[in-house]
Amino acid sequence: MGKVGPKRWICDDNRVCRDRRHEFYREVQETSPQKTLTQLLLDLHLTQAPSLDNFIVGENQELLARLRALAASGCFDALYLWGREGCGKSHLLAATAALALRRRPVLLLADAPRAEDFTAPPGGLLVVDAVDNLDDAAQIALFRIFNTARLLGLGLLLAGSAPPLKLQLREDLRTRIGQALIYEVRTLNDEQKASALRRHALERGLKVDDGLVRYLLSHGRRDLPSLLAVLDHLDRTTLERQRHATLPLLKEALQLQLVPDNNEPDPV
Repeated sequence: MGKVGPKRWICDDNRVCRDRRHEFYREVQETSPQKTLTQLLLDLHLTQAPSLDNFIVGENQELLARLRALAASGCFDALYLWGREGCGKSHLLAATAALALRRRPVLLLADAPRAEDFTAPPGGLLVVDAVDNLDDAAQIALFRIFNTARLLGLGLLLAGSAPPLKLQLREDLRTRIGQALIYEVRTLNDEQKASALRRHALERGLKVDDGLVRYLLSHGRRDLPSLLAVLDHLDRTTLERQRHATLPLLKEALQLQLVPDNNEPDPV
């Protein structure tokens, strides 16, 4: 199978979001024309699209307010987000891009984009994930956009794995990023994770007691996306087997998480 190209998403309204959702529904309908009642119930629990409303805020209130402002037309700030794996950087970038699409052109780049992918929609928002993975040519392209952003009325939202001083990038680009508004995306403590897990289960109609939540926090991976993925699997299992959530089913879900899946996205 060939290498998947970089994610590229540009539009001046929310047409792309609708098209992507419909494409997914068509794929589901074509691959499973005859569905059981259980399959139909499972389809109701599709993963929510990233939004600022379904991000677990924790200690990131100021950052969320800044991202909402950046999504508005007429805001030309440059923001750089960094944080440990699983803190939600990619969620925030996709969510801000989706919100901004209602008001301005947006270009979202991820998965090591090439230099030719970098364009600057006037009055728009350029969103670049994992800047520390850019090759030399892409770094030069991003540096040039930094230099013309104000003239074009362009907002910038970037993310990386480390603060600017520790980024392994060209010095000129690293300096430009260091001049942006810099936010560390702070991870949740265990109490906040427990609250997020309970809320996620409630939204899915899954009944989990406090003992199951404590066990998941003690034995699961530390990042929230992985913990939520275990709950999602537990929910699907209870629907398929028509059983309540129990500790043996939770242990089964945790064991499956240890099996590598090449199609599973990395935590963000």
